Amino acid sequence: MPTIESLRPIPPSIDDPAYERKSHKRSWLHTVVVLLILVGAGFLVWRIATARQEKEKQAAAREAILAGNQQVPVEASLVEQKDVPVYLDGLGTVTAYYTVTVNSRVTGQIMQVNFKEGQNVRKGDLLILIDPSSYKAALDQAKGQLVRDQAQLDDYKLELARYKSLYQQGVYSKEQLDAEQALYGQYLGTVEADQAAIETAQVNLNYCYIRSPIDGRVGLRLVDPGNIVQATSTTGMLIITQMRPIAVDFSLPEDNLPEVLTKMRSEKGLTVDAYDRSSKDHLATGKLLTVDNEIDQTTGTAKFKAVFANENETLFPDQFVNVRLIINHLPHAIVMPAAALQHGPDGDFVFLVDADHKAKAQPVHVALTEGSTLVVDNGVKPGDGVVIDGAEKLSTGTPVLVTMESDQTAYKKAAQGTTL
Repeated sequence: MPTIESLRPIPPSIDDPAYERKSHKRSWLHTVVVLLILVGAGFLVWRIATARQEKEKQAAAREAILAGNQQVPVEASLVEQKDVPVYLDGLGTVTAYYTVTVNSRVTGQIMQVNFKEGQNVRKGDLLILIDPSSYKAALDQAKGQLVRDQAQLDDYKLELARYKSLYQQGVYSKEQLDAEQALYGQYLGTVEADQAAIETAQVNLNYCYIRSPIDGRVGLRLVDPGNIVQATSTTGMLIITQMRPIAVDFSLPEDNLPEVLTKMRSEKGLTVDAYDRSSKDHLATGKLLTVDNEIDQTTGTAKFKAVFANENETLFPDQFVNVRLIINHLPHAIVMPAAALQHGPDGDFVFLVDADHKAKAQPVHVALTEGSTLVVDNGVKPGDGVVIDGAEKLSTGTPVLVTMESDQTAYKKAAQGTTL
């Protein structure tokens, strides 16, 4: 019978090869972990020391600049006084004022295609010619029928006059005269039907000459010479899009609707500017045409339509544009670039460049922001030079060097006054 001692696991011997491999593996992992900890701690210490040294260098450089009167290169701009438009921004899509899909109203073979894809056409230009021979023959036949029936009518008109004379002489009865007049009416109706048949044949013949119904640009050609077109086809032979003028549909928040409607009642044709996707390049200027008759409840916006002359065709159907609806103008406003504005614990301020080419922190109050332009109502005046790049290196009294070549002449002229 086995004893308790015999059931206990026997520890591996130190001389056992398996024990030696496990011990070696644990030792290797322990070494790797220690090395990783040491590397991480060293990297952290290096980062802290580097950041501290960088701050010390910046502080020393700033002190050296102030102490040694070294000029800090900056970019600056002049404060201006001008009329500033107040506008509302919206997203718009260019839409063609008119779009026409040209279909054939007669059946026949295409003989000519008189346009090039993408060509600008005028109203009335001949675009496509469908074989007119069968329709011309039908017109000639209708004209011949009219000549024959007209001759019969003229002949019977004379006959009816004789019947009336005989009736007056008592030779013809009233019933006989009425019958002759009814027969004359039938001949007259036949002639009028022939005239209608001529007009119908003429219309069908005219349909063979497909002309542009509007001024616009032709799209890609959908048929070629030799194709047979059907009067019942709905696919169309070409599409004409009016490019001049052109419309832009855009949306504005419903909160702006009362203000816009008030302006529309007091002013005729509010100005609308169209810009590209980046809102940097101005594409065209137009007029507000109308506003939709309802608000889109899903987006809380109202839809507007503006019309543009588009003489240079810078706007293209289905093009995305940024729209600015100008609703007011601020005359003689004091403006400066938005890049000049700095924020501090005591409020907004800018760095002015004085006549001694030194920086000066000047508190300002911003009345309105219009894109990259700020309208300020106090703190600066027209002709002041404001720093727009490099302000992070400045403090009051720091000597500066204006590096913008485009402003050098303006600064030289402004330097003759009290402020740059």
